Amino acid sequence: MSKPQHFKYSNNIIIYPLMILFVNWLVFWYQVRVDSGIKSFGVRPQKLEGLLGIITSPFLHGDINHLYNNSVPLFVLTVALFYFYNKIAWRVIGFGILLSGFMTWLIASSGNHIGASGLVYVLVSFMFFKGIFAKHYRLIALSLVVIFLYGSMIWYVFPIKSGMSWEGHLSGLITGLVFALIFRKQVAKPERYKWEQPDYNEDDDPFMKHFDKDGNFIEFEPEDVEMESEIEIKPETKEVETPKVNYIFRKRDD
Repeated sequence: MSKPQHFKYSNNIIIYPLMILFVNWLVFWYQVRVDSGIKSFGVRPQKLEGLLGIITSPFLHGDINHLYNNSVPLFVLTVALFYFYNKIAWRVIGFGILLSGFMTWLIASSGNHIGASGLVYVLVSFMFFKGIFAKHYRLIALSLVVIFLYGSMIWYVFPIKSGMSWEGHLSGLITGLVFALIFRKQVAKPERYKWEQPDYNEDDDPFMKHFDKDGNFIEFEPEDVEMESEIEIKPETKEVETPKVNYIFRKRDD
């Protein structure tokens, strides 16, 4: 039985992130060309009408620079998510938007919080901590790449810049860590060799049978070879057929 291939490329790895990006740009086009008032549908902390922003805020942006700055990391991180964590990718994105948005609604003091940066922080945090917890060399490598590319984002979970939703960033960071713990068992595991399996029995291993008790390698060779030959002559052609030889190998007893 062939082993399942955990990291396998498919067109969806690119198509789904492009779809997410397309929706963000489409909403921004509508906001600029049709109705700029939709920008007010962000997360408004501790207000009932602000709960709607939990779902809508990731698709709303203040200006073109805000959208562009979120688009690049969003695309890169969602591509990595769908490749390395394909089975749980949509759950991480969907529940990540809901949980990080709700936490922003709870902890923020005021303002209208919009932008996909909360989701970006969810993905950065999830992939970093998940790779560390999984102990899979590929996922650890992904964690290092993520922290190398976006490690400087950690500073923006603190109120160091006015007009920036540090509460949304902090909520995304916490959400990603929580998901890394929740989805602990739903990721690829490092491949184990046969001798690393818990039920491995050395006596049943054909290769180990080549070694004696002192560790010397023994090469099994046939001791006796019995050869049976049959020669047939075809009466119509007087030709002699190639001899049929049967070899019988016997294992040495020592």
